[in-house]
Amino acid sequence: MRDTFSSCNPIVNFIYFTCVLVITMCVKHPVILGISFASAMIYSIYLNGMKAIKFNIFFLLPLMLIAAIINPAFNHEGMTILTYIRDNPITYESIYYGIAAAVMIGSVILWFSCYNAIMTSDKFIYLFGKMIPALSLVISMALRFIPRYKIQIKRITNAQRGIGRDISAGNLIGRIKSGVSILSIMITWALENGVDTADAMRARGYGLKGRTSYSNFRFDVRDWTLTVVLMVLFIMVVIAIRAHFISIVYFPAFVMNDFDGIVFILYAAYAALCLLPLLLDIREDIVWRSLRLKI
Repeated sequence: MRDTFSSCNPIVNFIYFTCVLVITMCVKHPVILGISFASAMIYSIYLNGMKAIKFNIFFLLPLMLIAAIINPAFNHEGMTILTYIRDNPITYESIYYGIAAAVMIGSVILWFSCYNAIMTSDKFIYLFGKMIPALSLVISMALRFIPRYKIQIKRITNAQRGIGRDISAGNLIGRIKSGVSILSIMITWALENGVDTADAMRARGYGLKGRTSYSNFRFDVRDWTLTVVLMVLFIMVVIAIRAHFISIVYFPAFVMNDFDGIVFILYAAYAALCLLPLLLDIREDIVWRSLRLKI
């Protein structure tokens, strides 16, 4: 497994993503958002490679740019007026707030892309299968729905192209017929797949009283250590925010906390929280190289 953090217990994975997402969504501090966005960007590229780079360039960054532009056009709060557009003031504070909101949106999307790569369906069922078995199964199947169906429709399209029914060739009527044929095959496959899934679940006794489930996850010493580290770093950041060591006010005037030694340590604590999976991977690489040198 390329990512060391993926091999941790699902509880540790879920706690990590919960911590970083809660802070990212609830705190609009520029430094906190910048750390979160940079960490999520690096981790998403590490997990998904070139696919993540294309997604970030062609979808995420334009989305963030649009969000940053739209906010000052509709939000006119703030006391520092830069200019007017059709008698609507454009304020310095609204521009800052728009940039912060755009970075928050981008960070959340990136963190969820990392979450989808780490938290597989079996991990989700392991976490919530006993508490909410029906709902956990439905959510797990829903999370698998889009990627699985995308793969299947590519297979059907390639097969249809091989027999001369390509939706990108021919006249308009021919393309429509080819598209309808692909859609019909896809719907048939989806219905058959649903019946097969239901039969398999019934054969395995799903829903019967006393039925047990197997999981290959164990909570070992490494998981306990990571959980303690995660909670300590998270509590440090929360206390810093509650005690106003880390604070930000956008309206009516932009006011941010001063930079000093304590605040720098708190920023470093949040950076360590966000970069923890990458730090684990770096440590694993160092250990692996040292063991290879000893051979």
